[in-house]
Amino acid sequence: MPQPKQSKALVFIFITIFIDVLGLGIIIPVLPKLLQVLGHINVNRASEYIGWLTFVYASMQLIFASIMGNLSDHYGRRPILLISLFGFGIDYAVMAFAPTIAWLFVGRLIAGICGASTSTATAYIADVSTGDKRAANFGLVGAASAIGLIFGIALGAYLYAINIRLPFIAAAGFAIGNGLYGLFVLPESLAKENRRKFEWSRANPLLSLLRIYKKQPTLATLLSATAIVYVAQKAVEYLLSTFIYEKFNWTPASVGTLGLFIGLVLFAIQGGLIRYTVPKFGQRKNIIAGLIFYALGLLLIAIAGKGWMLYLCMIPYCLGGLSGPALQGLASEKVAKNEQGELQGAFSILNSISLIVGPLVFSYVFFFFTKKGSHVYYPGAPYLLAAALMLISTFIAVRSFKRT
Repeated sequence: MPQPKQSKALVFIFITIFIDVLGLGIIIPVLPKLLQVLGHINVNRASEYIGWLTFVYASMQLIFASIMGNLSDHYGRRPILLISLFGFGIDYAVMAFAPTIAWLFVGRLIAGICGASTSTATAYIADVSTGDKRAANFGLVGAASAIGLIFGIALGAYLYAINIRLPFIAAAGFAIGNGLYGLFVLPESLAKENRRKFEWSRANPLLSLLRIYKKQPTLATLLSATAIVYVAQKAVEYLLSTFIYEKFNWTPASVGTLGLFIGLVLFAIQGGLIRYTVPKFGQRKNIIAGLIFYALGLLLIAIAGKGWMLYLCMIPYCLGGLSGPALQGLASEKVAKNEQGELQGAFSILNSISLIVGPLVFSYVFFFFTKKGSHVYYPGAPYLLAAALMLISTFIAVRSFKRT
């Protein structure tokens, strides 16, 4: 593929993943208020609906991640990505104008199906990248995901002050606009000779994971380490605002400002720094260093005594982002071109499982250590658990490298 086209394609993929995750971030600060308005319910009742809405979203991602990845191995990456983007536009429009809570479930169902296209987007990166550049380009994917989530939280907090439905209208415009842009700019990355027949047996999410685990034990170990990282990250992605409200009594606008800071740091690290660290130190050292940074950042969040300290805590936590692209880059080197979609589908499956497990586990831990009458009041408990999970992931990754 000529370099100019590849450059445009990478920009498009970055924006696509950014928009995928943006919608997830937007609903975090806004959804509780929207549920209260639509259902005429209090915040406690709204929290129950949020759990089920997250479950629906994650379940659809889990079911469709392998299907999307395998379809892209057969039909190419471009059509799957474009269908997904226009689908996201419909999802956000449904949520923006939803007259009842039931319509929010319809929107989250569509979003979960379309969000499964992340596996196709990362397979596109694997198609057009080689060697150290592959890990660096996966860094762009990581940056887009992180910034999309954090910017979504900030955007939701700020636009909510204007109109409760405005964040969803903005996200719908972004998705449809990017779909139209990709329609004219995005080239196909998977040559016809590298495509394979679609097989339903390979599109089963759990069987797809099981096949990889049986076929390549070393790759399976890397995926296990990645799964634990995904779960631990949910302590920040889904609980940080609740933790801040409880411990430091911040306003939504203050949470949004912190979110923007995190987004800028993540962009600098995953979009820039990793392009230097991977060629300089190699993928394995980046993985180990990133996981240790993650653990350190989570530990510091747990013990932070003042709100302003969170800005300092987020620097080592964001440096943990060095590990994700390196893990994906190393894993993608172990499979053939016509299996990249299936592999990236496996990553999406693991992320979907973590989205079901992580928020529930950390929310329960947070509730246990902050409820009235608790023998030990400690809002930072979920972050201690997350730090321990990161250390376990580090141990698994190191063992995998020794076996190799």
